[in-house]
Amino acid sequence: MLLDREECQIRLVVEYDGTRYHGWQKQPRVLTIQEVIENSLQQIMQQYTPVMAAGRTDAGVHAVAQVASFRVDVARSKRDWRYVLNRLLPIDISVRSAELVSNDFHPRFSARTKRYEYRIRNRCERSGLEWNRAWHIWQNLSIYDMQEAAKQFCGMHDFTSFRCMPTKTQNTICTVISCEVVRKGGDIVFSVEANRFLKQMVRVMVGTCVDVGVGKIFPSSISNIIRARDRCQSGRTAPPHGLYLMNVAYDGWCSSE
Repeated sequence: MLLDREECQIRLVVEYDGTRYHGWQKQPRVLTIQEVIENSLQQIMQQYTPVMAAGRTDAGVHAVAQVASFRVDVARSKRDWRYVLNRLLPIDISVRSAELVSNDFHPRFSARTKRYEYRIRNRCERSGLEWNRAWHIWQNLSIYDMQEAAKQFCGMHDFTSFRCMPTKTQNTICTVISCEVVRKGGDIVFSVEANRFLKQMVRVMVGTCVDVGVGKIFPSSISNIIRARDRCQSGRTAPPHGLYLMNVAYDGWCSSE
């Protein structure tokens, strides 16, 4: 059915280390993930081809399963896009899958939920190997208090208190489906899934939970901070290098499968 159309759409699942990039979205005079992928497509097709993504990860943020898409003419739809793109992309960006999808698919507007993880390396000494993959916190953190704080994020709330900077987005209501803090080996992992996120919202949530973990904020205060709708009431902003986009879910499909 798709092959009868003049154009069709390719959906990508992309993994990347965001350390040397200024986020996903293309910007003047800085290197971004979107620009690198579009430049690779231009080499293949000899024309500019825009790429859309499920979300605009910030500078330094990583992705395990970012979703993106682009349109091609039918004659080119049968290419092995994973193979040809990975031959051109740098070592810190990888296309995990590429498949033909219907033209009404939109990586951002068709998404139902997104899930992020934030990794904290909680030990005295810093890591010489993974300095760009987790936030080093040397103080003892109370996992129990952080877990109690994280539970209060669940539900539909106005997350103005957890938006790091004003943006053009007028809607500050988000529905958090799950939010938990667990210990995995030497790391503490903060995991959150929601229908949408505000700019730097996850990083402020994590920073606030860390402040709870070191005793600066009471776990029971989270609900009051949410109701305050005041960024000054919440905690610090966690650095970007511990944050990972893990999954984007759509009707009948998710990117981490």
